Amino acid sequence: MSETKTYPCETCKLRAHYDRNPKSLIGRFWRWHINFCPGWKEYFTHQDPEVQAGLRERYGFEKYR
Repeated sequence: MSETKTYPCETCKLRAHYDRNPKSLIGRFWRWHINFCPGWKEYFTHQDPEVQAGLRERYGFEKYR
């Protein structure tokens, strides 16, 4: 039986703030936070390359290449 791991990043309230309004204080905090967040790193690196490319474009994220 194969279980798919779920990540809190998928339903993060701070990420939702960024998606609604990237220039809000909370949105900017979340974007800054993903540069060193170990949870985001695990979430991001376990995604397929196509999903990673979409996340890079959507969030202007250049780490973990």
